[in-house]
Amino acid sequence: MEALPGQDPKPAQDDSQAPEALRQILNSASYREADRDLDFLHGDAARGARLQLDFLKTESILEAQRVAHTIVVFGSTRICEPQAAGRALERCANALAASPSDNALRHRLEIARNVAEKSRYYDMARRFGQIVGSVGEKTVGGRIMIMTGGGPGIMEAANRGAHDVGAKSIGLNITLPKEQFPNPYVTPELCFSFHYFAMRKLHFLLRARALVAFPGGYGTMDELFEVLSLAQTRKIAPVPVILVGESYWRRVLDPEFLVNEGVIDPEDRDLFWFADSAEDAWDDILDWYEASGSPLLPPASRAS
Repeated sequence: MEALPGQDPKPAQDDSQAPEALRQILNSASYREADRDLDFLHGDAARGARLQLDFLKTESILEAQRVAHTIVVFGSTRICEPQAAGRALERCANALAASPSDNALRHRLEIARNVAEKSRYYDMARRFGQIVGSVGEKTVGGRIMIMTGGGPGIMEAANRGAHDVGAKSIGLNITLPKEQFPNPYVTPELCFSFHYFAMRKLHFLLRARALVAFPGGYGTMDELFEVLSLAQTRKIAPVPVILVGESYWRRVLDPEFLVNEGVIDPEDRDLFWFADSAEDAWDDILDWYEASGSPLLPPASRAS
């Protein structure tokens, strides 16, 4: 079959400079196909496309995995399991014993004690993951899964609880200047890495049937207040928002003060409530949906 025009490069015998000119064209960034040009894809002009891809990849996989509902769990990356917290506390105590006049070490020891005291929330989050994981295939309207930010601490505990009972769970990790490794208990095919916080936040809410927030810092509060703001302004339908650890959250958040200052309405206090155990948090979620007329579990499953 005769070659079509353009299938063969212009021969040097017709123009000695043609091969070098063609080489420069083929190596030019402008000649790369757009989806293979990483410099272009990482540039400002392609930000819209990157946002779409950040959303689309995760959405496609979650649909393929039949993920209908999620229970989103947030909490501090710094609240580790009791054994690890105990080791950190011991190291701080030993360091201070060797340098008793070091005020910085004294402060570190105080913080280590606080973290060790809160390590019980790791066990609580792990238990919550076990509870949700054990009923994941029984829920009305499709499977339900634990979803976390994929990192260490409380997020690890919730994923670990689901892993304990052989259930899949989801982790939405985020690229950071200091790399945050995903915890090892997220289901591999459901562990995602996002570039944009906005797309990550969107996926946290798209399938969320509840938000359960354990003690945490700025990141936990960011997600918490975003959900409360969206529910307050009716941008999303209300979902159960449960703050685990009432004594902690009462110090962090004082809704009565906000009401008295006139910056929120009295009914806005009802957008969330407190729990002090994994079992109570889960029962509260089930009660909320039963009261709304759309139970998450069939009656026989809950009774069992």
